[in-house]
Amino acid sequence: MADRRFRIAAAVLVAVAAYALLVPWLFGIDDRLTDFAAARRAPSGAHWFGTDAAGRDLFVRVAAAIRVSLLVAAASALLATVLGTLVGTASALAGGWVDRLVMRVADTTNALPHLLLGIVIVALFRGSVPAVVLSIALTHWVQVARVVRAETLSVREHDYLAAARLAGAGPGYLLLRHVLPAVAPQALIAVVLLLPHAVWHESTLSFLGFGLPPHAPSLGTLLEETRSSLLLGGWWTLAFPAGVLVVTTVAVAIAGSALRARLIPPKPARLLS
Repeated sequence: MADRRFRIAAAVLVAVAAYALLVPWLFGIDDRLTDFAAARRAPSGAHWFGTDAAGRDLFVRVAAAIRVSLLVAAASALLATVLGTLVGTASALAGGWVDRLVMRVADTTNALPHLLLGIVIVALFRGSVPAVVLSIALTHWVQVARVVRAETLSVREHDYLAAARLAGAGPGYLLLRHVLPAVAPQALIAVVLLLPHAVWHESTLSFLGFGLPPHAPSLGTLLEETRSSLLLGGWWTLAFPAGVLVVTTVAVAIAGSALRARLIPPKPARLLS
């Protein structure tokens, strides 16, 4: 059942990626061009997803929006994972008061509302893609750091690590040769599982007007533009971007859960004596 879900989710993601990459190229339509004479047209053979308030073809614009949202989400997830991995391994290897201090900082960061903290960060550099990436990464590294720290503490107690220390291996060698390869599966899973969260956060920030600028197509900016169209009966301006957002995030979440089950199988239950 898990393999079947993974195959279905992977097929959906391949279809979404092909849609995002090929549609703008095949149709040859610039998603930034406006045609107010064709504004708010319902879905038809000429415009499969209809048009928005500026007369732009939503079938092409949603494809461009997916590409931007996924790129921002991937960069955010990767940065959060790298930051969490570095903090988690350093905290576990240092131990003592350093480990306690890092964990208290992590607790404090985790206690803050992620969306509110993200808004504060992006408000300083409004309309900046790096600010959006940084805001998502700085609010999602804690979970990665905790998982990596726990895995590093487990690896630190293994006999082969003690043998490497007795053989004269330095901290850098131990980190690169033993610790990081052991936590790499957890880091890979973290990147995949963070993707749907990053997509939702980018969409929410852009929807609230704090994320990407209005002219940049992303799923959040497209949803923000639907406010006036919905009042005039333009249901398609919300249905198609929201539908693509839900399908993409659910497929990524399912694929991430299946990948986690493959890379990290559940531990066998211990028999009670």
